[in-house]
Amino acid sequence: MKLSFNKISKIKIAIFMMGIGTLSSCSDFLDRVPEDEIVDETYWQTQEQLEMAVTGIYSRVKAKNIVDMENMGENTMWPTTTEYKDIGSGVFPVTQPTVDNEWRNMYRDIRESNAFLANYERAQETEPGANARLAAEVRVIRALGYSFLTSFYGDIPLVLVPLDPDDPQLYEGRNSQKEVVDFLLKELDEAAAILPEKIPSGKDLGRVSKGTALALKARIALAYGRYDVAEKAAKDVMDMGVYKLYSNGDPKTAYYDLFTRNGKLALGNNKETLFARLHKMDVIMHNLSREIQVPDQFARFVPTKSLVDSYLCIDGLPIEKSPLYKDATYEDVFKNRDPRMTQTILTPGDKWGGRYDGRPVSENADPSIFMVPKFTQDGRGSVTTTGYYYKKYVDLSAVPNYNRDDNDIHHIRYAEVLLTYAEARMEQGKLTQDDLDKTINLLRDRVWDETHGVKFLGPKWHGCTHGNPS
Repeated sequence: MKLSFNKISKIKIAIFMMGIGTLSSCSDFLDRVPEDEIVDETYWQTQEQLEMAVTGIYSRVKAKNIVDMENMGENTMWPTTTEYKDIGSGVFPVTQPTVDNEWRNMYRDIRESNAFLANYERAQETEPGANARLAAEVRVIRALGYSFLTSFYGDIPLVLVPLDPDDPQLYEGRNSQKEVVDFLLKELDEAAAILPEKIPSGKDLGRVSKGTALALKARIALAYGRYDVAEKAAKDVMDMGVYKLYSNGDPKTAYYDLFTRNGKLALGNNKETLFARLHKMDVIMHNLSREIQVPDQFARFVPTKSLVDSYLCIDGLPIEKSPLYKDATYEDVFKNRDPRMTQTILTPGDKWGGRYDGRPVSENADPSIFMVPKFTQDGRGSVTTTGYYYKKYVDLSAVPNYNRDDNDIHHIRYAEVLLTYAEARMEQGKLTQDDLDKTINLLRDRVWDETHGVKFLGPKWHGCTHGNPS
């Protein structure tokens, strides 16, 4: 029979009081484990404790700040800061706050994952296989964190055990990016072999699944030119047959709808999102809707002209080649374009939460309708620095109130898996029309509406994925 800590302590005390204890016994007594705080020596005992620890690790997954990271590319600007843009360019001082915060916070999260993985096997299971499944979930979350770190900083320390502040491994230098990527691909394979295929629901809603692990593997492999690996991982997800593109029955709003409260995983009608950071009203919320269309300041996230120009016209041609493209007026820019553009970028005539737009206030009879961009800061409406605003991820009811947004933040979607498969096949010179029909053209079909007058797909897409946002 295994003795509990309390029983062992009582035995030690009895031996000590009887006068037959040695000096080492006295030392053991004085080194008792604290009973007023959670410590490794006493915590990792039950499956329930493991589940609580995993919940804490899930809470560390990036939420709105994964959207902030869009500023590293050419699609988005944040007018009041260039810190993520600096990271994207690779030119930044080591004292830059975001550089320091991302490094510190992600290694904090990785340490928590390492602590779990070092201790989970000690817990008593109430459900066969639960310990291994929970550990696989944590390994995927740790891999996600490392994927961000190595994409930001290149070569990084690959730490797989919990370290104390005086541990010499803290000062051992960095592992090469190749070594990190090799580890992540292997780690995700091993986790995928344990995780369930079905989409988590009920009490398991939002948990990592086999599809999550393989889709993340496909993303990492594609980013580092491992095209055969990316192709296979993406195809493995496709072959599961459990994911499909989100639809609300209306091609004019389906893509936009996915990123609102209507696309929340808790509603049960979103089979596209493989992994998201979940939110719930009055429990855990964010401020993204308000930041996108903040009604009395500069909009925090604004689309660039580079993004707007990247959307194809409905004839399948880029704007510089299509005879359908006109830009004589602001409204013209949005006409005859890929329908995903007007479900992503705020379009004249759309409802919005930004109050007074660029029209004179005397002519703005209905501030809930957007017509023209606002460039002057007067505290009466949302200001853009690029001439454009987002509508993607905006729930209008959340715009007026600070931090009252409960949209899920989508990390990995099936649309990305389809594009990854197509791009990996293309990079290997293997892309076929059949590949296109079961990937890119599915994405186009989702938003096609015959009322546009010109069939959006036109000839089936023959070419790379550039200009085909998911």
